[in-house]
Amino acid sequence: MADFTPDGGLWTARLIGAVSGAAISLAYFLPKDRQEAAVRFLTGVATGIIFGGPTGLWIAARLEVAATLSAVEIMLMGSASASLCAWWGLGVLARIAGRWGGGKGAGA
Repeated sequence: MADFTPDGGLWTARLIGAVSGAAISLAYFLPKDRQEAAVRFLTGVATGIIFGGPTGLWIAARLEVAATLSAVEIMLMGSASASLCAWWGLGVLARIAGRWGGGKGAGA
């Protein structure tokens, strides 16, 4: 059975990783306006919080460093990575849809 007791350290690492990944994603690919920046930031934070654990475990296993990292480090790495990658997937699709859909998107 899964243990769902709250661990403050893991939740802190998850939140810090998600916020830092979202902030980095804004710096790498500048938004057009404040609304896009806010949507991207909140999407990144939510994605980092939700998918941070599985992403961190996957990365640690792929790099074969799981035995040398603590749970907090794995969570921080996973949350930041998931948050950073959220915009690359969703943002690229949104810009393509805006360009080809004839709407008011990034490429119009």
